[in-house]
Amino acid sequence: MKLIKEEVLETKVVIEEAASGGDKNYFIEGVFMRADYKNKNGRMYKFDTLKKAADSYDREYISKNRAFGELGHPDTPSINLDRVSHMITKLYPDGSNFIGKAKIVNTPMGNIVKGLLDSGASLGVSTRGVGSLKPFNGYQLVQDDFQLAAAADIVANPSADCFVDPILESVEWIFENGRWTAQEHEEAQRQIRKASRKEVEAVALKLFESYISKL
Repeated sequence: MKLIKEEVLETKVVIEEAASGGDKNYFIEGVFMRADYKNKNGRMYKFDTLKKAADSYDREYISKNRAFGELGHPDTPSINLDRVSHMITKLYPDGSNFIGKAKIVNTPMGNIVKGLLDSGASLGVSTRGVGSLKPFNGYQLVQDDFQLAAAADIVANPSADCFVDPILESVEWIFENGRWTAQEHEEAQRQIRKASRKEVEAVALKLFESYISKL
């Protein structure tokens, strides 16, 4: 299955003052996923596909208080506990949208998020999952095997990795021995991370050409 990441633009930050002068509680909430429309990445999710994934995520993660999200734009389906910044507390359908809410937690990354928000920073949110894609009527239809890895990750610029994403999303992921494993992924990841910001486009293009040559 492919790693699939999507921007979420309709979220807001809610800061709740704790009683008796205690610490403030920070939340992000809003539309986390949208069904039955072609998004800017050229993909479409059927409502039933997202409903199945959301129900499973709620049952296996949210209800067990282990639905974590990270600060940054991870390029694997796995959750890196040292980068966790928040915990998703709600995810439910509202028409063709899926509304989510997440609490910023007191971890090193969570405290960075709080500091950024207190300073007036504008942050974005990105969903992350794995699934198969099938061409259909000029777009990529996400198949019924779609699974959520993180209902929301916090990012400074959701579109900053536009050159990298096509490479990483071409990688096949398999779940074995309790973890997600990438196929032919490590070398591409090493090259991308080694490249400077100015070199990323050229490196990504080279990797993409290499990938195409193997098809």
